[in-house]
Amino acid sequence: MTASARRSTAMAAACRWLALLATLPVLVLSVLRAVPVEWPVLAVQLLSFTPWLAVPAAVAVALAVVGRSRWLQLSAGVLLLCQAFWLFPSDTTRPAAAWAGATVPLTVMNINSEFGEADAGGIVRLVRDNGVALLTVQEHTLGLQDRLSAAGLDVVLPYRISEPTNDAGGSAVYSRYPMELVGHVPDTPFKMPTVRVMAEEHGVVAVLEVTNVHVLPPVDVRVAQWRSDLAAVGRVAERPGNRLLIGDFNATYDHAEFRALLGTGPDGPGLVDVGTASGSRLTPTWPMEGPLLPGITIDHLVTTPQVGSTGYQVRQVPGTDHAAVMATLTIPAT
Repeated sequence: MTASARRSTAMAAACRWLALLATLPVLVLSVLRAVPVEWPVLAVQLLSFTPWLAVPAAVAVALAVVGRSRWLQLSAGVLLLCQAFWLFPSDTTRPAAAWAGATVPLTVMNINSEFGEADAGGIVRLVRDNGVALLTVQEHTLGLQDRLSAAGLDVVLPYRISEPTNDAGGSAVYSRYPMELVGHVPDTPFKMPTVRVMAEEHGVVAVLEVTNVHVLPPVDVRVAQWRSDLAAVGRVAERPGNRLLIGDFNATYDHAEFRALLGTGPDGPGLVDVGTASGSRLTPTWPMEGPLLPGITIDHLVTTPQVGSTGYQVRQVPGTDHAAVMATLTIPAT
């Protein structure tokens, strides 16, 4: 064997080993993603990063080709196909049938303010520049409320239902239109109010019930409460009417618990995740600051199917590790 042939053989062997190393974590996480059971907390956290598995899966395919291993090529190729299937699910698009009656447009926006540290001026600028008519805030504090008022939010969105706290449990809903408090999601550590908004344009009125969502993060023993919170939010959406669940779900589309909330089944989604339906599933909303982690999408706008949506955006706000998410909804008139 010539020196060149020996080098080629050694390189192929090294590539096979590297391909195997790249394939194994993808295989493990793919099993976690494919089997919808109540996994322990570490598995739940790792599932958040499922979209990033496409990178090592593609690397494994390339290494297997260079390594001239057909079984590795097949294995890595199957795993890469799985990632593509999960990255671009076929059951998340909005139903094709358009609402036949009159509708009222409503631009909505959400921001988790990270203990009230988000830049109030930046929030108000986003509201003004994008014609936002409904703003929901998590981790709302009295200090942030005062800064938002000083920045002019009360002029743009004069109606407010607010429950500020000094910890992560505070919430607020600001609106251009009158609204009333309907109730709270029961048995949750964070306050999750539901408000009824009466939106109007050119004499046409539409009613939207909005739940300001803040689910406990899936850490340590609190993973059970995380599951309980998501299930409780899902039960709110079982009630009739036009509904919007908006906020920090601390869950991605790759969590079976979040897909269960949506009601995804053989006949398509019972609810619509606006970001996923708009093709923006891979646009991360956390972390925008702080830990050096791959970005994931845990802030969502979820609607009942008859509510349409356009113009989904993810925008960064200084001072918080969450991005703002917004879209314009079209709400069937009453």
